[in-house]
This record gives sequence, structure tokens and C-alpha cells, in this order.
Amino acid sequence: MLYHFFTYLDQQYDVWGLGVWKYITFRMGLAVILSLTISAVFGRRLINALHKMQVSETIRDLGLAGEEKKRGTPTMGGLIMLGAILIPTLLLARLNNVYVLLMIAVTILTGLIGFIDDYIKVFKKDKEGLSGRFKILGQIVVGLVVGLTLYFNKAVVVTKHYTVKQAVENQLDTAHMQSRMIQGQLYYTENEKSLKTTIPFFKFSEFDYNSISEAVGLNSDYAWIIYVLVVIFIITAVSNGANITDGIDGLAAGTSAIIGTTLGLFAFVSGNILLANYLNIMYIPFLGELFVFAGAFVGACIGFLWYNSYPAQVFMGDTGSLMLGGVIAALAIIVRKELLIPILCGIFLVENLSVMIQVTYFKYTKKKYGEGRRIFLMSPIHHHYQKKGFHEAKIVTRFWIIGIILAVLTIITLKLR
Repeated sequence: MLYHFFTYLDQQYDVWGLGVWKYITFRMGLAVILSLTISAVFGRRLINALHKMQVSETIRDLGLAGEEKKRGTPTMGGLIMLGAILIPTLLLARLNNVYVLLMIAVTILTGLIGFIDDYIKVFKKDKEGLSGRFKILGQIVVGLVVGLTLYFNKAVVVTKHYTVKQAVENQLDTAHMQSRMIQGQLYYTENEKSLKTTIPFFKFSEFDYNSISEAVGLNSDYAWIIYVLVVIFIITAVSNGANITDGIDGLAAGTSAIIGTTLGLFAFVSGNILLANYLNIMYIPFLGELFVFAGAFVGACIGFLWYNSYPAQVFMGDTGSLMLGGVIAALAIIVRKELLIPILCGIFLVENLSVMIQVTYFKYTKKKYGEGRRIFLMSPIHHHYQKKGFHEAKIVTRFWIIGIILAVLTIITLKLR
């Protein structure tokens, strides 16, 4: 809103200093500051309100250190992050940008799924919360919104650019292409609808979802079905991964801040034709605006840590954790880096796998030996380390360090090809 207002004033009245609002980096910085402020100032008020309403999550008796201290801690703190993401985005981002609008929708929808789950747990006194099938149904709806928008919206395109030499070598018809100077060199560019995504570690290599439809004998006109199914799977998996990771103070929020920073960087370089050309990566017009959203997202996560770091004064609940995973998954898909999710979201992946391995092995041994056995002392894996006697703060810090290493590895794939 403020972007459109100040840009209008600058265009109509040439007001000194308002031209700075055109710069994505400036608005991203403001988004970080504003989201941190909202988290710190209004977070305290919301926590007090949750205390008065006795909105606390039932702490299961798992035999973990510090359980008693956590009883009575308010939950649904994800509402703090929702406000800290949405308000700066609405104020500072371009609201005529399809990617920004899509991320706003994803934030609201995934937050709503988590809110309903928390509401049932807290106010209906149902420990199970929202039924698993309804959670999955909600995530499928989110996946449909993301997948169908990215496939059918005309503004979602990628731009190919060729040097004069490349155009001649490939015998391209440049008559219908646009020409532009990039760093003193003439390029021919054209926009195209594409289901391609980046393959990490390989130069000049992109994966096209159309190839899947061809492999299964599906007409290319229906390739979007495969694409949407993949989007649904990714959003469901990452959202649930973040939900499982949210088990000890500060772990999910800190890990998400690291991942959000990385995806924001990818959005910035992929949305800037000069940087995309220099790094030899896919250029996606208008994608850079998501840098503002990413700034609000990271600021919200860090701001939430003000109250969620050990010992937590508030838990994010599913309102926050399902939203974090959904936003991260959607961002990765939009910037066409979803194949990097196993690396970038390695913490979420390991948390998910630890639960799957534990449950599968327990069922297998129970069937074979008549007695269920376990690989980990407890799953998800962060509880395994708690059982081994590690302090929560140490576990979280080490997981953050691993997350930073994975993020750096993800970033260097831009050149490590």
C-alpha cells in the first residue's frame, strides 16, 4: 500500500526522496525492521491476552527434562508471526504482483489450517486437534492454489536470453524477440510459459515436468496435472516437516529464518536480469518482489524468537508451524529451487525421516518378534538427544549451525556446477 502511495506521489509531484521506494532492497530492509517491531511490541500484548484466556497447550508426559516448567505456557503464538509477515508485506510490497499475492494467500491459508487445529485442542479440549485427513485436505487445497496459479496465470513466465552468437548458432528467429543491452552486450530475450525447474550442480541443465507426462504416456496438454500433484506433495511434506520440528523452544523458528533468508536471496538474484545473467541461472520477471516478503518472513521468525527462545514464553502451535512449512515450500517452488529442498530443508527432512523410521521399525519388530523395538530413544530426533541428556538450548544451537551449513551449501550451488 505504501509502495503504491509513495510511488504515485513521486510520479505526480516529483517529491524529493520518494524515489527510494522503487528499490526492492530498501523495502526489504523496512520489512525486516517492521516485522521485528510488530513481533516485539504486539507479541507481548498477545501473550498477555493468551494468558488471560488460559490458551495453553496440553504438555504430554514424555519423561523429558523441563516438562513441568512448560505447563501453562500459552500457545497459538503463530498469530504473532502471521501479523508480522502480513502487515509489512501489505504495506511495503507491490500488491499487483502475482507472486506476492500468492504468498499472502499461502500464509493465510496455512495459518488458518493451523489455527483451526489449535482452536480444537485448546477450546474444544480435544488433544488430537484437527483430524489428520482434514489437515491433509487443507494442504491439498493450498497445493492446488499454488500449482494452478503458477501454471495458468499469464504473468508467471521465465525469460530466456541469448547472445547474438548463441542466436546464430541455434538458428533462432530473433524477429519476434526483444533486444536489450546487458552490461554492454546485446541480448535477445523472449518470455515463455514453462514447467522447468533448476537442477542443482549441473550447468545449462533444467528439469521439465513435461518429461514426466511424456514418460507416463500423458498428453503434454495435461502435464499441469503432474506438476500440481508434485506441488501438493512438496507443500504437504515440508509443512508437516516444520510441524514435527516444532518440538523444543526456538528450533522451528530459527531454522525457518535460515531457510527464509536463503530463499529470499534466490528470489532476488532470479528476479534481477543482471544477476541472473552473471550467475547463468533462470531469469524470472517480477520475482524480485518476493525479496520484500522474504524480509518480512525472516523478521517475523527472528522476532518470534524474542519470546520463543529457551525458556519459551509462548509456543507457536500449529498456527505457526504449519504456516512456516507451507510458506517455505511455496517459496521454493516459485523460485524454481524445489529440487534443493532436501538440502536446504535438511533439518525438516531428518526430523520427518526419524519419525518414519521409528514407527516403521517398531511395527516391523512387533510383528516379527512380538515386541516393538526402537532405533531412537524417542522421535522426532531432537527428543532423542533430549533423552541422551543434552540441554534444549544446546540441541537447538547445534541444529541451527547445521541449518546454516546446509543453507551455505545451497547458496553455493549457484556457482558449484
